[in-house]
Order: sequence, then C-alpha cells, then structure tokens
Amino acid sequence: MSDIDEFISARREANAAVLGQDHLGIKRFFALDEAAYRDGALQGRVKELLGLASSLVLRCDDCVDYHLIQCVKAGWSETEIVDALNVGLVVGGSIVIPHLRHAVRTLAALQGRTDLAL
Repeated sequence: MSDIDEFISARREANAAVLGQDHLGIKRFFALDEAAYRDGALQGRVKELLGLASSLVLRCDDCVDYHLIQCVKAGWSETEIVDALNVGLVVGGSIVIPHLRHAVRTLAALQGRTDLAL
C-alpha cells in the first residue's frame, strides 16, 4: 500500500471514529468545513487551491495531502498546483520548505491516479 493509500484509509477510519462520537459541535464543524468548499461566489475547485496554499502556510501535511487530492480530482494541472504551492511558500517563508517537499512528493504519487475517493 502506498503512502497516499495509507493516508486515505487512515483519514477515512479516523473521521468515522470522530463522527461516531455523535457530538453536535463536532458534526457542525465538519459540515461547515465541507460547505466551505462548495461552489459559491468562487468555484469549489478554486477554493481547493486556496485550501492547499493555506494548509502549506499552516504546515499541516495531512491538510496538504487532502487538498492535493482534491485539487487533482478537480482537474488542476501539476503546473497550476505548483503555482499555488509557490503562493504558500511566499506567504509562509522558508519554514514552509519541508512541507513543500512533502507536497511535491505527494503530488508525484498522485499523478495518473483516478481512484482517489476520500
């Protein structure tokens, strides 16, 4: 199993465990998070690029992986995704570089994948 497959599986299991707690506040937050990426004034696919750059700045590799998967599923090209990663690097500075390395490795692992259901 690849690292990205392990990430997808672990994320799916962990989300089920969290939501299985049946806590109203947690369920509301998860619903709010999901709703934030739906089409609105901005297309959902654009919001995924925003989420990716933000996740890079926040130095959250799990979030970076999630948004990379969503960006690939949304049809963004590698060049477009790398341009968004550049924005995150400029905003976040050199402390972001280890997470940029992680993102580039993940992006390479996602190339050609069509089975990326989260």
